[in-house]
Amino acid sequence: MKKKLLFVINTLGRAGAEMAMLELMRRLPEEEYEISLYVILGQGELVRELPGHVKVLNRTYRDTSVLSERGRHHIQKTVIHSFFRNGRWFRKLYYLMTVVLEMRKRKKLQLDKLLWRMLSDGGEFPREEYDLAIAYLEGGATYFTADHVRAKKKAAFVHIDYENAGYTRRMDKNCYASFDRIFAVSEEVRTSFLQVYPEWEAKTGVFHNIINRERISRLAGLPGGFSDSFAGVRLLTVGRLTYQKAYDVAIEAMKLIKDAGYQARWYVLGEGNQREVLEKQIKSLGLERDFKLLGAVENPYPYYRQCDIYVHATRFEGKSIAVQEAQVLGCSIVASDCNGNREQIEDGIDGILCGFSAKGISNSIIALIDDMSKRERLGRAAAEKQTDNAQEFQMLLDLLK
Repeated sequence: MKKKLLFVINTLGRAGAEMAMLELMRRLPEEEYEISLYVILGQGELVRELPGHVKVLNRTYRDTSVLSERGRHHIQKTVIHSFFRNGRWFRKLYYLMTVVLEMRKRKKLQLDKLLWRMLSDGGEFPREEYDLAIAYLEGGATYFTADHVRAKKKAAFVHIDYENAGYTRRMDKNCYASFDRIFAVSEEVRTSFLQVYPEWEAKTGVFHNIINRERISRLAGLPGGFSDSFAGVRLLTVGRLTYQKAYDVAIEAMKLIKDAGYQARWYVLGEGNQREVLEKQIKSLGLERDFKLLGAVENPYPYYRQCDIYVHATRFEGKSIAVQEAQVLGCSIVASDCNGNREQIEDGIDGILCGFSAKGISNSIIALIDDMSKRERLGRAAAEKQTDNAQEFQMLLDLLK
């Protein structure tokens, strides 16, 4: 008989964790596994790329991006429905109030973290029992799998620097006690998680993101990529327009590069809730022609192949799929010296780790603009780096034995 697997994730948008989950699903043989998927918010454009044998459990599902205007409208409706679905209104309200108070004490109000528990408790609970349930993202997916899924074994994935991302024990309500295994996507992610949950050290391991090098290379060769006629140095960043990705600092760095007289243009592929703020900053610095927010694209890989320098100057990181993709395609990479990035890049060998400031970022970019031979050397070393980690796939299957 086929083993029954359930994956649970917060959204199915075009982001790193979602892409890694799809690749994991593709590697599970259809003849051996019956795979189901539940998406907490019930929306996301990557549903179109799911393997054909994966069953989506959501009664209603929208293939709109959670970052689009229409998608944000659907999220508001989902939040309202979740509050009233399954009852327990006072419990949900009490939880919201206690977490808001905690966030105010830390002076860090994060609406997404605040709502995950309510969205979990207001979800569509599956009736079936599974051989293995996999919470593929922290927050809502983890809460839902811990509290509302019946399974013989449960596994949780952690993709971010846990404490820096804003999660706390009060929010989590001891959910990790329900899991047989916890998989961090890097050593540094594991370390940061265990600083919050030292009691789960024995069952917390490292499971690196699985990517498909052949697929990435094939898609990079398809038509697409930059459509302007710019003849200078092209800088590229791929990622959502969020606080974590630090585009506000990148824009300042671009201003310094321009003022230094360099012919460069910075392109960003991604969408997010900071677009309006970033557009105002770009305009105020006179960078409308120099810092381009191109939005999310279905196939970003031709852009990687065509750019001169890939920049990943984030505030914090777990393990970036975008950096792995840039390495596969032989990009010369500049990344901020922070958790996650340090584990993926060896400074001066297969990329540059820079200080997290506009000056630190711009100086590292300018150094590579001035040294084409170094760019080429770093790109070759990046392409030779082992980024697949397919052997770790077996750790998940071992839970089924």
